[in-house]
Amino acid sequence: MDTNAIGLDIGGANLKLATASGIAQSRRFELWKHPARLAAELTDFLKDIPPDLPVGVTMTGELCDCFRTKREGVRHIVQAVEEALAGRDIAYWSTEGTFLSAAETCEQPLKVAAANWHAQATFVGRFAPMGFAIMIDTGSTTTDVIPLFDGKPKPMRETDVGRLRSGELLYFGVRRTPLCAIVQDGCAEFFATIQDVHVLLGNLPEEPDNLATADGRSMTKEFAWERIARMIGGDRDTLTNDEVIEYANKAISAQGKLLMGSVQWIEEDASRPLDRVILSGSGEWMPADVFRTYRPKLSQIRLSEKLGSEISEAACAYSVAVLRSERQR
Repeated sequence: MDTNAIGLDIGGANLKLATASGIAQSRRFELWKHPARLAAELTDFLKDIPPDLPVGVTMTGELCDCFRTKREGVRHIVQAVEEALAGRDIAYWSTEGTFLSAAETCEQPLKVAAANWHAQATFVGRFAPMGFAIMIDTGSTTTDVIPLFDGKPKPMRETDVGRLRSGELLYFGVRRTPLCAIVQDGCAEFFATIQDVHVLLGNLPEEPDNLATADGRSMTKEFAWERIARMIGGDRDTLTNDEVIEYANKAISAQGKLLMGSVQWIEEDASRPLDRVILSGSGEWMPADVFRTYRPKLSQIRLSEKLGSEISEAACAYSVAVLRSERQR
């Protein structure tokens, strides 16, 4: 019988929490800067959640460069979770499609490392029970592009190394990605991020209190313009507004082409036409815009429309919560 459950998605820049009943929230936490604070952060994050609910955990934070290896990172995260949630019924999602105990996870950490995409693909497959679909989850840093056949995830590769090679993991999102990683004809320097572009063009709101930018100044249109100008070797004295806007639009186009290249690669490997795409994440709107441009007749399913924007932004946490509610470890 289904019960309510908690899902936790522990990333390198954000913590995400959801319940199978539909509560979802996110918290910015730079794990790579403060790994020793993870347990305390989780304790505070879950302070209002009933203690009797089973917990499903998934993660990508083990990739942070504060850990020498993924094994070390997984074990650190497990230790922090077990400390923060002591006494709760906790299980960890693996790429084998099963939940593992803390002991099993520490013995086989690579089965749990960066398995959040697998949990989400397993859940969202119910929105495409027949045919060939692709799940695209776009966050602040990365985009997962996962093929689904008759509702089941069928990735070409399962590790981050393999998925980067197969195009099923794209290292760009809508916020933290350095602009020089997307547009190749500007300065090869960390002068701006893709969030600067999206804020300048109105795709994302300004965040005056957000100082986690390339130059430490606010995430506003004014400063975003100046950061982007540096990407083409200029400033307010040497560039016009139109020139900076043109470069920003070039970045949007480049991001779209990178995504469509990955989709085409997966579609060619499948040797069959794509029936639909399932979109989610805090940057769900980005691939939606791309498909409207390049594949306007392709059916889109947006989790924000099915389940609400908060669930879509915490889709991996929600997915592992639902799976935890449906399955015993």
